[in-house]
Amino acid sequence: MASQAIHFGTSGWRGVIAEDFTFAGVRRASAAIAAHVRAQKKSPVLIVGHDTRFFAEEFARTAAAVLRSHGCRVLLCREPTPTPAIAHAILHGKLDGGVNITASHNPAQYSGLKFSGPDGGPALPEVTRDIEKRAAAIEDNEGHPHDIADDFERIDPREPYFEQLRRVVRFDVLRRAPGSFVCDAVHGCGAGWLDRILAEGGVTATSIRASRDVLFGGTGPDPSEENLAVLKQAVAEKKALAGLATDGDADRFGIVDRDASFISPNHILALIFDYLLQTRGYKLGASRSVATTHLLDAVARLHGVEVYETPVGFKYVGPLLRQDKIALGGEESAGMTIRGHLPEKDGVLACLLVAEMIAARQSSLGEQLRDLFRRVGQEFWPVRVNLHLSEDAQARLPKRLSGDFREFAGRPVAKTNRTDGLKLTFADGAWVLMRPSGTEPLVRIYAEAATPAASQQLAEQARAWITQ
Repeated sequence: MASQAIHFGTSGWRGVIAEDFTFAGVRRASAAIAAHVRAQKKSPVLIVGHDTRFFAEEFARTAAAVLRSHGCRVLLCREPTPTPAIAHAILHGKLDGGVNITASHNPAQYSGLKFSGPDGGPALPEVTRDIEKRAAAIEDNEGHPHDIADDFERIDPREPYFEQLRRVVRFDVLRRAPGSFVCDAVHGCGAGWLDRILAEGGVTATSIRASRDVLFGGTGPDPSEENLAVLKQAVAEKKALAGLATDGDADRFGIVDRDASFISPNHILALIFDYLLQTRGYKLGASRSVATTHLLDAVARLHGVEVYETPVGFKYVGPLLRQDKIALGGEESAGMTIRGHLPEKDGVLACLLVAEMIAARQSSLGEQLRDLFRRVGQEFWPVRVNLHLSEDAQARLPKRLSGDFREFAGRPVAKTNRTDGLKLTFADGAWVLMRPSGTEPLVRIYAEAATPAASQQLAEQARAWITQ
């Protein structure tokens, strides 16, 4: 039987290179994907892409060879390609899906494999369960293709993707920005994409960390505040309007304001939602994961529209887009898309909309956030803490979280939500979410209150409760 279980989490199968993520595993996963898509269509066409990680091209060619040997027509990307560009290529070319070798924002020692369906979005759980089941029945040597010649059809999805971005972003407004921007690719797929479309649109931007580095400068490709110290410095030195960062596969974003302060992705989502409703004439809502700021709810109330709450995972956003219910779909982990775009996170799009918003409002992001707080009548300061647990503590946690919570940390509980983990909301609107990881021994704690100190206190109270 297979030596390594293949499990798809919230966004694909990921593992440490050579330990969990191996060529044998890629062959088995690819053979299982081929069997799945051929069960829907006799001669499917799939795009295969990859990020800038160690051995990414070799893993991608391996996946492409297996798919081809199992009866799929394969279009292989010519160079490292952002996940949203691959998603767009699926839609634009009416393809049957895509395989992307990427571990997104995970540390450098990881790689991964994402499968997207014909809608361009991440595969839904029923699809990945079928692929997992098929992979488990394949021996390690069974998926080995005899034909490994590197003579694949090559594809460059850049220009159709850029045309799509030009449809949804107002470059005429963006060109009026009273200054320049700094683009930080953190050595990932955003290099040559975000900076290039800005340059082609007549916008002044400086590019940093655009070279390939499989160690990502030692910081990792997550555009978190601690990893964007280089961007903060560049924004200060250039006196730029903002710093615009994308993660390893450019599906997530990180934003630095003109004063070199990091702006929370939660706050960026709410600002963009408000801006879209003001400028696009939409009377549509937003979707947010259970872990994402309730500032989106306050913006929705301000504009008289709805918010749709989903479990964590961007795969739940696509159906709401297709039903034309939302102007924006967002997750606190810096994932975002908008109406008329893709059912997939797009960090390039998010950065472009931030730049457009700065140009249109002619004010800093900090000023815009303070104005938004004033208009909704309340401040929202979300935090997230990752708490690593012993295996025993992890095993005990589900039972503890299943209890009946009338009060928590001395506060009466107004609402209990078990959409994904345990979320407790209090009378003043503050809330805490405790969500165990499905793939590693840790629990993620999310908290939000009206001040940063109150949010930190809530998160600390949750940590103390979990570890007691």
